[in-house]
Amino acid sequence: MTDNADQFKRKPRRKSERGRTLTVSAEQKAAYEALLREKEQREAYTKHLPADPKLR
Repeated sequence: MTDNADQFKRKPRRKSERGRTLTVSAEQKAAYEALLREKEQREAYTKHLPADPKLR
């Protein structure tokens, strides 16, 4: 029978990579913020709607 002692050992953790820095113009940043605000408003609106009836 083969030795299975190494089979179930945990792998060592990898070091996390450094985050990348991205520079964006003020116009693009404002457009992105507006997009996020619209998304939050849609989610807030749909949160209060009744769920669709499930068909069985």
